[in-house]
Amino acid sequence: MTNNKILQMLNITKSFPGVKALENVTLELVRGEVLTLLGENGAGKSTLMKILSGVYLPDEGKTLLDGRAVHFKSPREAFKAGISMIYQELNLVPTQSVAQNILMLREPRYKIIPFLIDLKELKRQAESILNEIDLDIDPLKKISEISVAQQQMVAIAKAISGDAKIIVMDEPTAALTENEIEKLFELIKRLKTKGLSIIYISHRLQEVHRVGDRCMVLRDGKFIGCAELKQIGIKDLIRMMIGEQNLEKTIRRKGERGEEVLRIERLKEISEEGKSTLTLHSGEIIGLAGVVGSGRTELAQAIFGIDRFRRERVYLKRKPVIINSPKKAIKMGIGLLPEDRRTYGLFLRLPYCENVVSAAQHILSRFGVTNPSKEKKQARKYQKELKIDTPNIHQVVKLLSGGNQQKTVIAKWLCSQAKIFIFDDPTRGIDVGARREVHNLMNELASSGAAILMISSDLSELLEMSDRIYVMNKGLIVTELDRENATHEKVFKYATQQL
Repeated sequence: MTNNKILQMLNITKSFPGVKALENVTLELVRGEVLTLLGENGAGKSTLMKILSGVYLPDEGKTLLDGRAVHFKSPREAFKAGISMIYQELNLVPTQSVAQNILMLREPRYKIIPFLIDLKELKRQAESILNEIDLDIDPLKKISEISVAQQQMVAIAKAISGDAKIIVMDEPTAALTENEIEKLFELIKRLKTKGLSIIYISHRLQEVHRVGDRCMVLRDGKFIGCAELKQIGIKDLIRMMIGEQNLEKTIRRKGERGEEVLRIERLKEISEEGKSTLTLHSGEIIGLAGVVGSGRTELAQAIFGIDRFRRERVYLKRKPVIINSPKKAIKMGIGLLPEDRRTYGLFLRLPYCENVVSAAQHILSRFGVTNPSKEKKQARKYQKELKIDTPNIHQVVKLLSGGNQQKTVIAKWLCSQAKIFIFDDPTRGIDVGARREVHNLMNELASSGAAILMISSDLSELLEMSDRIYVMNKGLIVTELDRENATHEKVFKYATQQL
């Protein structure tokens, strides 16, 4: 690497409650290069980029931009300094025009009437920026009226509109077709020739070699290494990302497989010969693997009735059913522990007791009238069985630890008499001890005859806990692996392969 470094992030450390997200990480970026930032989900990539873009402040370490120390306290400060971040979930306003999104907070205004936007000049400036990236689109169109691929390009136009020096692209091809990906890669080449530096985050290792100059790998919040992409193959990248020790099979639980309780047929076509099917049996834990944007959470939400299945057929104990709402899913004995338990799994301002019984009113109430004594009895029962550390059943859930909040969500679904549990990243954001307790609870549930569908960003966790693993890629189930054949390397290969 030359000495022409535009960016140095030196010895960056960042912790959150119960989690050390980054530990002594150093990143160096050369002017006019594409640095691919690699690592499994949870490796620390997003945290490092959020520090660079001013979302978080580091606990330790420093950042040098063009050799000068910088301390960004907000994304706006970082943007003014020439650092633009394009998130996977595009940060665009759908009700506003392309031009308004590109020049947001920097719209040209009339000199005489400064509170009015000069629409003619707005359009002219937006057209000039769009021409730079060769995007032929009406700048007055609303974001909601253009395709996802065009929105991605508009986000790039927005990024370069502020005299960007560094652009961070987080999974930019997740929603693009092959043709659209080719156009994006051509744009990246043009941006490089203009001297822009790009940090490119992706789980798709095949495209990493096509677009990147160097790679940097993080694992468990630590810097693992850098390499010239011309000198390293995909297998070696996988080894860096998941660790040599994880290439071997992991010791997993032994489950007693019972009757089929859930079947989803025609879950997207994966070949001309057949259809994709997902099955779940009582007494087993099924893993659902895939990188960010693969469709894992969307599938879980569809099973729970939040999103709707289209052409798929759903069978509950071999009988066809239509699950068109969470209320119906609950009555069918399905419970969802969402990825974001604080927002979607709990009523944070309500007491523990009310949270536990919130999904069981169809069981605990009679003619719409609740029975407080019965509710308290149920709350105390699960407090004892799950060893939930709360001073009393009236404690506000917001004040409980992350692990005890997660156990409260489990208690809620046990109280509802659920028999099918969907765990979406069940140990995310909880400490090692709470993680072990949640794993024990899952094993106990399976041993008692419950069926569990487990989504996790932690591949080691999936391999340890699952009897079978389905791997998703671009909304498709691409393979099913039994415990004897599932390894880090195989799962990662299917999850990141080009379809």
